[in-house]
Amino acid sequence: MPEFIDYTVEDHVGVITLNRPETMNALNRQMYVELEQAFRDAHRDPDVRCVVLTGNGRAFCSGDDVRQIMLGEQRDETVARLRDAKPKPTPAATAVLDCDKPVICAVNGAAVGWGMDLALFADIRIASESAKFGELFIKRGLVADLGGLWRLPRVVGPSKAAELLFTGDIIPAQEAERIGLVSRVVPPAELMPAAMEMARKIAQNPPIALRYMKEGLRRSVHGTMAEMGEYVGNSLAYLFTTEDHKEGALSFVERREPVFKGR
Repeated sequence: MPEFIDYTVEDHVGVITLNRPETMNALNRQMYVELEQAFRDAHRDPDVRCVVLTGNGRAFCSGDDVRQIMLGEQRDETVARLRDAKPKPTPAATAVLDCDKPVICAVNGAAVGWGMDLALFADIRIASESAKFGELFIKRGLVADLGGLWRLPRVVGPSKAAELLFTGDIIPAQEAERIGLVSRVVPPAELMPAAMEMARKIAQNPPIALRYMKEGLRRSVHGTMAEMGEYVGNSLAYLFTTEDHKEGALSFVERREPVFKGR
């Protein structure tokens, strides 16, 4: 049984909760392994159509457990693991990024260091009014993971990303919303209801098309217009053959709510 990560599925929504509140959900080695496994499970589960990621307690994630991973007995293991992973990102980051279901991050408190990177791996971020964000790696003499160096410039722009990465400044939820880091800010009591409402709305859509839509968004960041055109053409050629497409068209003509089955 996982010790630090809770994973449940309800209404086609997988909810992954970081559950080490006494450390502000700081990540140790075991927690990284459990987080990776939870996202692998969500990726493979045909019943899951959307994922909500959040934290238990007053923080979303305070990053790495400095005492264990950076200074303690896990330091050498961490260094060896990172060397072995090259040129790939860290395994937990890979699992989140590989998940082909839309991922919503409900940021309930501080998201700093790798905690901010983790939030950036999500497709959509909703923040509590008590949330705050900071790329603290420079303060530890390190570089950010793919969240900061790859995703952040595409979310807030290169100049703002450089400012956050070079200074290590911590910004409040309202500033995060202003620069486009999060989609919206809500009172703390409304965070999970808002995230789950959005997740259920997404999960009502045809799951095959959702996976293709997410992959298309990924490719739009890196591919040329010609490559994107080829991807769109190939995707539509397949999606037109699915039962979900037929159901979507029929439900529109028949003026009723569609029932998508992932076929």
